[in-house]
Amino acid sequence: MTKELIIVFVKNIKLGKVKTRLAKTIGNQAAFDVYSELVKVTENAIKNIETDKRIYFSDAIVEAIWGNNYKAVQKGVNLGERMKHAFKKGFDDGYERIVLIGSDLPDISSEHIKNGLNALQNNEVVFGPAIDGGYYLIGLSELKPFVFDNKPWSQSNLLEDTLKELQLKNITHTLLRPLNDIDTFEDLEASDFYNSNKNLKQKIEQLND
Repeated sequence: MTKELIIVFVKNIKLGKVKTRLAKTIGNQAAFDVYSELVKVTENAIKNIETDKRIYFSDAIVEAIWGNNYKAVQKGVNLGERMKHAFKKGFDDGYERIVLIGSDLPDISSEHIKNGLNALQNNEVVFGPAIDGGYYLIGLSELKPFVFDNKPWSQSNLLEDTLKELQLKNITHTLLRPLNDIDTFEDLEASDFYNSNKNLKQKIEQLND
């Protein structure tokens, strides 16, 4: 066991259940294909980091992917509860620095994740800001339940509100470099991930011909 832990939240890849905002523009099959490729990006980002990893699925454990890492199903009625539960389990099991990421970021790399873990040596909390006002990474050096309680999930003021609360409580925190996620077709078209993936681009163009 290492002192550091990486948690990945992943949606079970089901047609019509992933990237639903994107699907409204390009259809369920194309959104499914995009999300499948994004999950591969996340797998590659964590693959070569020498620390423990835990994969939390949205609905059911899939043994065939994510190697031999610890796997579980997310618990809680909203995103905050689900993240809080995963962090609590990690700290209860003896980890000292934990970062959690999603699985739909086109530009996530091992460098971002390592930077998040390193930041926790001098800070209690670290965030990787998303361009839309949320965050793609959250890291804690001890459980701070309030970070997950009564927050405007999926709203543009999520990170801003959370940072204000940290400042009021004098909790040390820092930010990583911002990244953009893919929620709309405009996000997709503007991404290097899409423009450099010829097979994916061709598939989506054929599906939307």
